[in-house]
Amino acid sequence: MGVKQAIKSLDAFPRAEEHLLQKTQSGALVSIVGLVIMATLFMHELRYYLTTYTVHQMSVDLKRGETLPIHINMTFPSLPCDVLSVDAIDMSGNHEVDLDTNIWKLRLNSYGHIIGTEYISDLVEKEHTAHKHDGEKDHHEHSDHRSHLGGAFDQASENMIKKVKQALADREGCRVYGVLDVQRVAGNFHISVHGLNIFVAQMIFEGSKHVNVSHIIHDLSFGPKYPGIHNPLDGTERILHDTSGVFKYYIKIVPTEYRYIWKEVLPTNQFSVTEYFSPMKDYDKSWPAVYFLYDLSPITVTIKEERRSFLHFITRLCAVLGGTFALTGMLDRWMYRLLEAVTKPNARSVLQ
Repeated sequence: MGVKQAIKSLDAFPRAEEHLLQKTQSGALVSIVGLVIMATLFMHELRYYLTTYTVHQMSVDLKRGETLPIHINMTFPSLPCDVLSVDAIDMSGNHEVDLDTNIWKLRLNSYGHIIGTEYISDLVEKEHTAHKHDGEKDHHEHSDHRSHLGGAFDQASENMIKKVKQALADREGCRVYGVLDVQRVAGNFHISVHGLNIFVAQMIFEGSKHVNVSHIIHDLSFGPKYPGIHNPLDGTERILHDTSGVFKYYIKIVPTEYRYIWKEVLPTNQFSVTEYFSPMKDYDKSWPAVYFLYDLSPITVTIKEERRSFLHFITRLCAVLGGTFALTGMLDRWMYRLLEAVTKPNARSVLQ
């Protein structure tokens, strides 16, 4: 018997007799409020436990021989699609003429609605370069052949000039979108009127200062998107009025790996950018363009999804629910004593 009594003395939760327990309306109100608070906190803790968080790690980039995907989605509201070309140059200065390129150009009317589509093949840079230098090459090497085809060349140029001038009069624009797969080295790509023969361009625009390279960047990225990524050029608008020039975006690409909990690793890239605009001068011989000059960082960022442990969830849950239960118990006692102190003097005055 002595051992049982000693064990009972350790009971931290003594029980009172049933007839000694008193239920009050204030206690019921506090209990309901406490249950609502505990249910709310439980749902919050459960959602917090089920939500993943990310851990960032850095290491040296060891990738070699891979390609770099460039996702482009831009609108040129003041230039027709017939004069726009997409060109890519690597760090050695050579044109990449064998890209795996999938670029589309959408003709837009003055209201921004699509009125036509044109596909640029993977040899677009080669064709434009050949077209650009036709006059010089034929003059030095194939003068007889040029004189034989001169009428056809002039007729094609005249047709191009008329077509583009009509498009400019109709205030046509162009939307360029697609994917460029380039070598994983520093370089640049640009969108401009460089694909035109220089004499044709001069007859169309009557000077480089009249080439309006206003543009809207809807999307520019260097790989698939992952949760939380921010591409700083998305939504960029650069609209020119009564002037023109060269836009240059200097981009620093950071190779990135996003490691999901339940999915495969997603290789992609994020980037930072600085911008520079050079207005055209009367003596400039170059033509306006939009350049994207990119370089790759030697550091790879690994973003890893992780989930909090179940023991962490149980610990937080016990702390939150236990604290709420203790607080509501204290509040119930305070309210009971307050009501008792208020009601007892009134009862005594009635008896007297």
